[in-house]
Amino acid sequence: MKIVACYSNKGGVGKTAASVNLAYAFASGGARVLLCDLDPQGAAGFYFRVKPSSKLQNETFFEDEHQVAKAIRGSDFENLDILPANSSFRDFDVFLSQMKNSRSRLKKMLKAVGGEYDVIVLDCPPNLSMLSENVLKAADLIVVPVIPTTLSERTFEQLLDFVGGGGAKDTSARDRIVGFFSMVQRNKLLHGDTMARMREVHPDRMLRAVLPFATDVERMGVHRAPVLDFAPDRPSSRAYRQIHAELCDRLQTA
Repeated sequence: MKIVACYSNKGGVGKTAASVNLAYAFASGGARVLLCDLDPQGAAGFYFRVKPSSKLQNETFFEDEHQVAKAIRGSDFENLDILPANSSFRDFDVFLSQMKNSRSRLKKMLKAVGGEYDVIVLDCPPNLSMLSENVLKAADLIVVPVIPTTLSERTFEQLLDFVGGGGAKDTSARDRIVGFFSMVQRNKLLHGDTMARMREVHPDRMLRAVLPFATDVERMGVHRAPVLDFAPDRPSSRAYRQIHAELCDRLQTA
C-alpha cells in the first residue's frame, strides 16, 4: 500500500482538484484506491456525491478503525472508494494533542483500514499543524500544487524549511515532497520566470507536468466528477494524466 498526500500550506492552489483527479487516475489504472478527505470542508466527498458519516466524530477517527472502515463509501467509479470528511475534523489538532504517539496516529489508522487498497490518496487541509505532521510522517509522497507566483513560491520554501528542521519532527519527509505547477497561464511573464527559477533551485523536486489554468477544473463542482471523467481530452486532463504517470514512477522507488 502506498500513501499519496495532496498537501499545501497555502489554500486555493488546486489541492482538492488534484486529489480527486489523481485518485480517479490511479483507480482507472487498475489500482484499488481510497480517497481520504481530511479537510473539514469536505470538498472531495462533494465532488464524488458522497455524504459523510455522522458517527465518525472527534477522536473516533484515530482510535476506532472499525468505525472508520464503516464510514468508507463506494463511489460511482470502479476501484475507487471515499472516506468523506465531516465538520468535526476541524478539531483534529485538539484531539491529537491529547493522544500518546500523536504524530503517528494517522499512519496507524490508515494501515489498519487500508489493507485492501493499493493506494490511499489524502486530501489535506491547508495549514501547518499537528495533523500536517501526521500527514508528513504517513505519506510515501507529498504532492504540492504550486501556482507560479512569488507568494506560492515563498510558501513552498516555508514548507521545505518546516520539514527540514524548522518545526516538523520527521525531517525525512523533505525527501518525499514533490511539487507541480498549477493554474499556469503561459502568457504571464511572472509565471514563466517563477517556473524557471524554481526548476533551477529544485531540479529533482518539481514534476515536468504543468497544469494549465482551465475552466474545466472549475466545472468539477457543476458536474460533481473528476475532469478526467467528463472532459478526458482537455489540456487539464492530459496534465493530470502526466502528473499521475510521474508519481507512479516515483512511487516505484519510494
